[in-house]
Amino acid sequence: MQKVIIAAVSQNFVIGRNGKIPWYSKEELNHFVETTKGFPVLMGRKTWESIGKPLKDRINIIITHNKFYNQKVPQLLVFTSLSEAFDYCKKNYKKIFIIGGESIFNQTISTADEILLSVMRFNIEGDAFFPKIDLNIWELYQFKEFNDFTFYHYLKKVNK
Repeated sequence: MQKVIIAAVSQNFVIGRNGKIPWYSKEELNHFVETTKGFPVLMGRKTWESIGKPLKDRINIIITHNKFYNQKVPQLLVFTSLSEAFDYCKKNYKKIFIIGGESIFNQTISTADEILLSVMRFNIEGDAFFPKIDLNIWELYQFKEFNDFTFYHYLKKVNK
């Protein structure tokens, strides 16, 4: 199963402030939707609660320490650990997108296969950050300029 991290960040790698994304870009949001549509998306409980509803046309997978957390929402799967979620996904999906937040990104960046990063054209204050991308581990595969952001696609380097 392919694990793909997808995130939008400011130039100073902020991903959130007070539990929300501190900007709005229709262009970047459309890019996110088109990229993840039809695939499961994995997120932490705080990210799920900040979104407030299931992302359409995707299985929404939530990670929480609360084993009694139950939203009774269609297309929502809840797991108490990443390993439990990954074990389930390996049996059912070829690719999943990891969409945040900070804690989930920190826990998965070492085991992900790809990173899709939209870097907005500004710095902003925030309290949640994307982890540092270690270029000894990650290789820039391609990038593309958009009006609001630059899109970077990283692949994990293969040990030779």
